[in-house]
Amino acid sequence: MEGNNKLRSIPSIDRLLSIASADKEINAYPRELVVACLRQVAAEAREALRLNSEQECSPAALLVEAREMLSRCSRPSLRRVINATGVVLHTNLGRAPLGRRARECVTDVMAGYSTLEYDTETGGRGSRYAHVSEQLCQLTGAEDAIVVNNNAAAVLLVLSAVTKGREVIVSRGELVEIGGSFRIPDVLRQSGATLVEVGTTNKTHLSDYEQAIGPNTGAILKVHTSNYRIIGFTAQPDGRELAALAHRYQLPVIEDLGSGTLLPLAAGGQTEPTVAERLQLGFDVVTFSGDKLLGAGQAGIIAGKARYVAMMKQQPLLRAVRIDKLSLAALEGTLMEYVLGEPEQTVPALAMLTIAEDILKERAIQLTRLILQPELSGLTAEVVPLSSPAGGGALPLAALRGYGVAVNMPGMSADKLESRLRQRNIPIIVRIQEERIIFDVRCLVETDMEEIAAALSEIWRPGA
Repeated sequence: MEGNNKLRSIPSIDRLLSIASADKEINAYPRELVVACLRQVAAEAREALRLNSEQECSPAALLVEAREMLSRCSRPSLRRVINATGVVLHTNLGRAPLGRRARECVTDVMAGYSTLEYDTETGGRGSRYAHVSEQLCQLTGAEDAIVVNNNAAAVLLVLSAVTKGREVIVSRGELVEIGGSFRIPDVLRQSGATLVEVGTTNKTHLSDYEQAIGPNTGAILKVHTSNYRIIGFTAQPDGRELAALAHRYQLPVIEDLGSGTLLPLAAGGQTEPTVAERLQLGFDVVTFSGDKLLGAGQAGIIAGKARYVAMMKQQPLLRAVRIDKLSLAALEGTLMEYVLGEPEQTVPALAMLTIAEDILKERAIQLTRLILQPELSGLTAEVVPLSSPAGGGALPLAALRGYGVAVNMPGMSADKLESRLRQRNIPIIVRIQEERIIFDVRCLVETDMEEIAAALSEIWRPGA
């Protein structure tokens, strides 16, 4: 009986609508949306009461919940965050941020119509791949290039076009799994090719590849283990030797370079091979990501010999994995930075990966000063040395040395403070270390640091 009385205490939707009619904030939303939100908060209150919860069911309380729900409806789920983790290519946070030129290209294209597949010289149909192929060839030394929506799609397209129905030889030590359970053996099966494993986990010799070559061999595939390293008692054949072996048997040699870089890159004590270096060794086709070390948006780039790229352009699968206009614009804008400028400074991901430690220390000192305002007495903040990974499966052994700010807020646990920062309109994503919040400054710009200081001030306010 008591439970029924509690359920009857929930106001009717008509009554809630009547009360809400005087609320300017709620009235700013369409009536249908308001009704839907009111019904949902009433249903949630009803369910909470059935579970014997001490749920507040007054009209005022339900309207507060409805107002918060309406606010969430008008706020996109995919939105900007402040990355204070220090992980430059943070997969969950969108990997590489775009540079100025790339952002301008995207904004220009999204504002109206574009030359996506239109040739202004002839007035006829053009190719979306032509917008970046020349730049990619210039930067990598490839004969031709094509772009799809990500590197997994690039590997699938290459194998489907070049090796379908045939065998592909891969070293056991390179049968990797990357994020999202993407496994090289699964991609091979999906492409219609048959996997032939050679060597052992830690050692594969050139002779292992040669012994596996048979009448149905379609290609040799090398997979750059971007997201891990096998160290110690190991062996892999030199790339030039492997390419020479493949060509001796008139076979293509393909490399999935993963987090491929266009420039020689050394960060955190580790280096990565460039796409141009791999092609110069004799690899016929190289695939790599656009949103990792290259520093653009999501894309899968295929560069190499023209005759193999031509096979991919005729592959029906290409339409299913083709790149969209906004990603293409971001890639073109980023490639322009490489061709025209100083990408180490103008491509944010490269700048963040290679920034000097003394600059990071100065940045951490600046953030500490912003945080330690007189009205925040009691809160502690100090500059601390840090080490962070590159992220995105790139440079797996690299330890990027830098600095950050460790913050302790008396009366609030690190977990609670992290939650408050994460649930803001502009979420601030941090690390927790030794029960303190850590703001790694590697990926922060001036406005981010100001936002962090403002957020801490707001949370620290009496009664917040």
